[in-house]
Amino acid sequence: MLAALLLGLSLFAAATPAEATRIKDLGTFQGVRPNQLIGYGIVVGLAGTGDDNLEYATQGMNGVASRFGLTLPPGVNPALKNAAAVMVTSDLPAFARPGQRLDITVSALGRARSLRGGTLIMTPLRGADNQIYAMAQGNLAVGGLGVSAQDGSQVSVNVPSSGRIPGGATVERAVETGFATAPAITFNLSESDFTTAQRVADAINRELGEPVARAEDGVSISIQAPQGAEIRTTLMSRVENIVVEPADAPARVIVNARTGTVVINGAVRISPAAVSHGRLTVAVQEDQHASQPAPLSRGETVVEQHSNIEVTEHRSPMFELAPGASLAEIVRAVNAIGAAPSDLVAILEALKQAGALRADLVIL
Repeated sequence: MLAALLLGLSLFAAATPAEATRIKDLGTFQGVRPNQLIGYGIVVGLAGTGDDNLEYATQGMNGVASRFGLTLPPGVNPALKNAAAVMVTSDLPAFARPGQRLDITVSALGRARSLRGGTLIMTPLRGADNQIYAMAQGNLAVGGLGVSAQDGSQVSVNVPSSGRIPGGATVERAVETGFATAPAITFNLSESDFTTAQRVADAINRELGEPVARAEDGVSISIQAPQGAEIRTTLMSRVENIVVEPADAPARVIVNARTGTVVINGAVRISPAAVSHGRLTVAVQEDQHASQPAPLSRGETVVEQHSNIEVTEHRSPMFELAPGASLAEIVRAVNAIGAAPSDLVAILEALKQAGALRADLVIL
């Protein structure tokens, strides 16, 4: 079945010419990216499903109470069954400005069984530079449900110890990207390819009517542009909608050894080779027999172990791959001998070792 599917994909790829693609679908502009934010906070209002007397939950709650001038006597444990220590994460989009709202994810850090019905207390969200970029607070939306009984039995639906707050954080500080003042605009391809990089630079120069773009390497294309956010916004909008025909993908075979999935693209070619692949099946059968003593012999019943081992070799005919065999021919030949996905992986690895497989073999 797998071989038939690969054959259909190969015929489709052979019949479909390379399609032109917008530049915006090939990569991103340098600096125009999200930034990860993280914070440590306390969720309150839980129905007895919190961290109880977990030490760092207690310390966090003491810190919250101290903001309002409240202090607990030394040695007093608040036993916070209705509160939980959590980690708050979010992504700060490029060009986000103070006052914008962000969605946040709240995850239990300790022994809390469920965050359903909880409220996140005001929590600062920090970036990689340890600066505060947003403040989070709000009521959690939890999609999971957890119920436990006194006898230890419990039922869980999805994950009740994690939830989200749509628009639960407010941006307090913008990230400086250097977009308006950088010497040049740089466009980075998602995948390195010198041919595609050069085609993108040529397409930009044709569209703008002057040689302002040049390929610096297989990923980066530098574009000279006047400084100023408004001018560069207009230019980038024009550039990202230019249509380019990217280079053909390199010959590659992807093998997932855990699932047995094999994906072969249409650029794969095979040098002359002959392949024979057989399977060896070993069956071991264990039987136990009771040996009874003779009457009046005062003997004891003994259990005897009998093992039977059978070895069966499935012979497969040898098939020949012609010079420059295409993907369709490879799959047709493998399908003819009834090879399973695991057999196909072994055949491809052997062809690569023999120097007959003209492709990158990637094992996941």
